Amino acid sequence: MRRTLTIAVILLFAISQAKALVVEIDIKGEINQGTVELVKQGFDLAEREKAQAVLIVLDTPGGLLSSTKEIVSTIMNSEIPVITYVPKGAFSASAGTIILLSGHISAMANGTSLGSATPVGFTSEEEKNKTINYVASYLESIAEARGKPKEIVRKFVTEGISLTAREAYEKGVIDVLADSREELFEKVEGWRVNVNGKNVTLHLKGERIVEVSSSLKSEIAGFLSNPIVVFLLLLIGIYALIIGFSTPGVGLEIVGIVCLILALFGLQVIEFDYLGLILIMIGAILLIFELFIPTHGILAIASIVIIVLGSVMLVKEPLMPEDFYRSFIYLVAGMSLGIASFMTFAVVKIFQTRKLKVRVGELSEKLERLSNFPMARG
Repeated sequence: MRRTLTIAVILLFAISQAKALVVEIDIKGEINQGTVELVKQGFDLAEREKAQAVLIVLDTPGGLLSSTKEIVSTIMNSEIPVITYVPKGAFSASAGTIILLSGHISAMANGTSLGSATPVGFTSEEEKNKTINYVASYLESIAEARGKPKEIVRKFVTEGISLTAREAYEKGVIDVLADSREELFEKVEGWRVNVNGKNVTLHLKGERIVEVSSSLKSEIAGFLSNPIVVFLLLLIGIYALIIGFSTPGVGLEIVGIVCLILALFGLQVIEFDYLGLILIMIGAILLIFELFIPTHGILAIASIVIIVLGSVMLVKEPLMPEDFYRSFIYLVAGMSLGIASFMTFAVVKIFQTRKLKVRVGELSEKLERLSNFPMARG
């Protein structure tokens, strides 16, 4: 009896372990470098555990172009089948559409939508057209690799069209309509997918799903690749350096250097306008000139205006949602105006106080010399 019970327990354990393992990666909100780290973490886990498939669940309005390309590259080069899925109550636009179409199998729930990947946030028509052609060609290459209709996919970028899940399925843009993960795995059971030249048959019934949680590294990377955070670090770093070097001993120059290093990390992954960055630097130089060549505030005011202008122009991410740019311009303009005005006033006053102390010191030395000078007697 005991032997029978032991064998039964072993068999049950073996059956539970034989369940297909699926690694799930949830992409929610704006796509940034933190999302890249989360995806890499998920694929590393899938490779270690020899997962049957990776399931990427999407609910995103868009995000950084460089981060999107990294995620797509990871999917396209994966040795494990990747299923991209937009569940009920979610949507996938702009960068999300690109990631959705890059999966070996792309699926959506009824009532969801995809599309509208037209680049935004440009100051010139020439630059806009150039970027639209680039993103359209990039999406077409993904569609070609996955057997999707290129002419429809291109319109996501050139015309900004959107499709419901049903429309996308009927036009062959996605592969499966499924209202739940269970239904999705049932429908793709036994499907053969081409994974880097190898035909892999999916057996996902009775799946065991392991969800990937974001790590501290992905959280930090996401924070530092946020365009608003990068802008603040850049501005604070510049002013902290100026104050630190104009008032030695305070230690703000160290804060400035740290902030600028962190800002440079963000600028590596964010598409930014070099003209905007140059204007911010010119504004900082004008403030330094104001300290050494007093112009009764003319250069200080010019510094504030140029820094605000440069800040507004700084970010030009083509796949960020349009709402981002609507709020970003006003938010950044207001914050840069406030920070620049306060910091400029503080820097000028600190420098004036320091010069006054130097003059008072020189005057006291002269008075001391005069007091020690012997008086002539007649």
